[in-house]
Amino acid sequence: MVRILGNLQSHSCTFMQHLSTESVSVSYFLWQVARRLSLLSHPECSTLSGGQAIEHIAKQGDRLKFSLKLPMGQHSDCNFSFSGLRTQVIHIIHKKEGEEGIPMGQLLSCVNDIAAAVQYTVASHIAKRTHRAILFCKAKGLLPQNSATLVVSGGVASNQYIRKTLKIVTDSTDLTLLCPPAKLCTDNGVMIAWNGIERLREGKGILNHVENICYEPKAALGTDISGQVREAAIKVPRLKLEIKE
Repeated sequence: MVRILGNLQSHSCTFMQHLSTESVSVSYFLWQVARRLSLLSHPECSTLSGGQAIEHIAKQGDRLKFSLKLPMGQHSDCNFSFSGLRTQVIHIIHKKEGEEGIPMGQLLSCVNDIAAAVQYTVASHIAKRTHRAILFCKAKGLLPQNSATLVVSGGVASNQYIRKTLKIVTDSTDLTLLCPPAKLCTDNGVMIAWNGIERLREGKGILNHVENICYEPKAALGTDISGQVREAAIKVPRLKLEIKE
């Protein structure tokens, strides 16, 4: 989850939703790629999650060996989508398996390079969409001149490469990047529970009788302004997203 705050005292129940994920989440996408690459059979990745495995072996890879198209390049909004990228990656893996003459389930010789290309493209996609959201907030006067903060949490925030990429974005827009410790970035449940603690402390949303509560599995998070972001069609300046491991 990405949240842009005016300051660290922002109200616990004040949210404006700039974007949504149109396909699978980034964590699930990375898990799918790791599974298709058979990283569980990799001697260095057998105990790692899909995202952790991709991040680990990408450090030894060359992302330039494979060219991946950035998702949703023609869409002037902030939404994420990984379905098209997944199709690209699966095609590359299938092609390389044919070239190397190995069956599905065995490790490719170029597995590190594929992981590096995937991680770079994912990080670039997240950075560009987040960059547009920040520029929109600034254009609409939704952020103060000082002390604006970008908070990144959830499982994807444990990826140090993505954190460093977003740091480039916040440095270029004069924001502060704030990420929880990696041990708290494994599950969004921690983030949701903490927001509940903040609301309880402020005495907001407390109900003494729960008999008539309607529970929604996909309740809206704040006010959805993604349409306004799309209509603004903000052009995002190109940033050099080179990360030195």
